[in-house]
Amino acid sequence: MTTPTAPITETSVSATAGVEAVVDGLARLAEELARWVSPAEIPGMVDDALLTVTGAVEALGRRVDALRIRCATEIAERSPKGAGSERLSAQMGCRTPVELIARVTGVSEATASRRVSLGAAVLPGAALTGEVLPPKFPAVAEAIDAGALGDDAARAIVFALGGGVRDRANPEDWAAAEAALVADAIGGFTADQTRVQAAVWRVALDPDGVDPDAQEAMRRRGLVRLGTRDGLVRYRMELMPEISGKLETALAAVVSPKTSPVFLNDEDALEQDAHDDRTSPQKRHDAFASLIDAAARSADVASMGGAAPTVLVRVDESDLVSGRGAGWIDGVDDPIPMAAITQFACAGGIQKVLMNSEGKILSLWSPDRCFTPQQRRAIAVRDGGCVIPGCRVPAGWCEVHHVQEHARGGPTHTDNGVTLCWFHHRSIDSGGWRVRMRDGVPQVRAPGWIDPSGIWRTVGVQRRKPRMTPVA
Repeated sequence: MTTPTAPITETSVSATAGVEAVVDGLARLAEELARWVSPAEIPGMVDDALLTVTGAVEALGRRVDALRIRCATEIAERSPKGAGSERLSAQMGCRTPVELIARVTGVSEATASRRVSLGAAVLPGAALTGEVLPPKFPAVAEAIDAGALGDDAARAIVFALGGGVRDRANPEDWAAAEAALVADAIGGFTADQTRVQAAVWRVALDPDGVDPDAQEAMRRRGLVRLGTRDGLVRYRMELMPEISGKLETALAAVVSPKTSPVFLNDEDALEQDAHDDRTSPQKRHDAFASLIDAAARSADVASMGGAAPTVLVRVDESDLVSGRGAGWIDGVDDPIPMAAITQFACAGGIQKVLMNSEGKILSLWSPDRCFTPQQRRAIAVRDGGCVIPGCRVPAGWCEVHHVQEHARGGPTHTDNGVTLCWFHHRSIDSGGWRVRMRDGVPQVRAPGWIDPSGIWRTVGVQRRKPRMTPVA
């Protein structure tokens, strides 16, 4: 870091100070900051210096955030809803103060809205008589102004202790809770830890408030399909906390490395995670896909006409044979690619329906290439989960893959089926992994960039008694 060529001259900004002086002073502060440390210097810092500078920059940011909140709140107060064309936002050609703040600063309207709502909670207000009212959260306000509390932690405290909690709680207890949370946040709690502790205080202050919150959550719960964009179907999920907990636990069982089943001996183990370039959201998506498949196969799932819920995929036979074209799934308007159809066919089977040009059904074949429940269970016992080394998806969540394609004469038999998770089944032809069967036991060969030796490795969790040399 370099030393400034001249010290910063402190300027006291009074009510009579011109706006030019304020802007000029802030501009000089920005220039001085660039002299103290340049972004280009950060990569060259030693570890201790990097961490120290990171903390100092964050402290400076909190000072700036306090001014941001003040400015945003003042703009909002000068743009009250009932003022009509007299509103500052209206005079500037904006619909709302949030839009005006966004245009002046370049931030998103969501960020501007958060600043306004936080400012309304922590800054002094005004009564109808013009009397200045104290902040609703005096400890939070003081810490923000002092540059000691970040806006993330401040919002966590305001959200937890605001609303009906503040009205129903004992005032002394409420003040103690606010002071304790501010002290925790200043003393080393991260914003996430502050949010968790604030939720504990909320329940302690207002134990009866949990029920109204739960009732409101029950009313708002839902799973809404938003439509398709860029080949993806978008949903909005608003889950009850206990349902979210179950989902997170189920996904963590697959995504977390601590739950990884052992497929190989230690000396033969391949660390899949080091070569898995999927993002965390992609891994969670793939785990969710496997979870849905497992639920659909459950004996307890609701049936339709005596059969488990079945996803109907329509594709022309000639397209399926050629591997080109597309198909359609009931309930989804957009076509799906042939890779997805091939995966459906391999895991779920095919039932041919012959129709004439008018759409009349002429003949119907029985489903083929379907592994029976008994075969699935036997393969699951043998493989123990997805056979790709390092993959943590359990057998109950996997699909059964024909090692030798059914279309090329591969039988639907336990000696020709292996368990693959949704992702590895979808990418088995393009991801570089190869699977073969030897005497009814699956073997896997990793891509060359993972294991240049090209060795075929036996996988599975079967426990075979070792061969012992007889004692003479």
